[in-house]
Amino acid sequence: MNLPPIDIGNMDIKLRLGHLVLNVLYVRFGYFYHSMPEHSHSFGSYELHYIPCGQGELIAQGNHYPIQPGTLFMTGPNVAHEQITNMDDPMAEYCIFFEIISQDSASSSKQTTVKELELSELLMSTPFWIGTDRSGLMGLFEMLADELSRHRLGLHHMTTNILEMILINTIRQYSSSKQHEVTDIPIKSLDDQRMIIIENSFLYHYSTITLTHLADMLGLSTRQTERTIYKQYGLSFMEKKTAARINAAARLLEKSDMTVTAVANQVGFLTVEQFCNTFKRVCGMTATQYRANKKMRKP
Repeated sequence: MNLPPIDIGNMDIKLRLGHLVLNVLYVRFGYFYHSMPEHSHSFGSYELHYIPCGQGELIAQGNHYPIQPGTLFMTGPNVAHEQITNMDDPMAEYCIFFEIISQDSASSSKQTTVKELELSELLMSTPFWIGTDRSGLMGLFEMLADELSRHRLGLHHMTTNILEMILINTIRQYSSSKQHEVTDIPIKSLDDQRMIIIENSFLYHYSTITLTHLADMLGLSTRQTERTIYKQYGLSFMEKKTAARINAAARLLEKSDMTVTAVANQVGFLTVEQFCNTFKRVCGMTATQYRANKKMRKP
């Protein structure tokens, strides 16, 4: 299937949704030739995922969902999710990553309608939603790709308008009966590039990243970096790094035949004893028990 690529590059795009201002960090398209490991986003951050083709599985908050062409889902703050691709039919994905950077009280915006407020409240009160697209989003992504490829007059304005249409059409499809527990979401803001650096560091470099190295990449002091991470995740640097390591270890225990010692080395622990103690403290069972339980649950 010949799908149009999308990348907004360095364009600064802000979307308006009711009383919310949303900062678009990136819009990307790609095929999954490798599965995406489990990760979660910081306070106020969301990812809109649209699957135009291919097959796979989404694991979100421990629940399993089949992915097929037309699958649409939104992952919000602190929603742990993992995307497993079918290597015989790799899935493709359009992904919009954005953060809420400000909100006004409803009464302060006289031009904001009740329906617009309902959209913004529905976004904030639904940390996770998944369904099948019923509004023709593929056509909007094709329109967006065409705009980005032509560089015509009004490119920024058109790109912003199309992204707003994609987002609104997605939220309109949310079920009135919530599938997941609604949680209050603290609204924080963070510099665009710093947000991406932090997310990617814990997603891909959990075994080696240090506080000093991360602070250097962010251009902050180690103390500022600690405060920033705590604001976004409610965890210290070491707590977030440990969580990322244990999540990676759990995937390896479930999906590979690696020994516990090899898994400990792979995720960056100095000794297998340190790994085993940490794994049991976080997961409430030993690594061996975890692997055995997962194998028993498989059909």
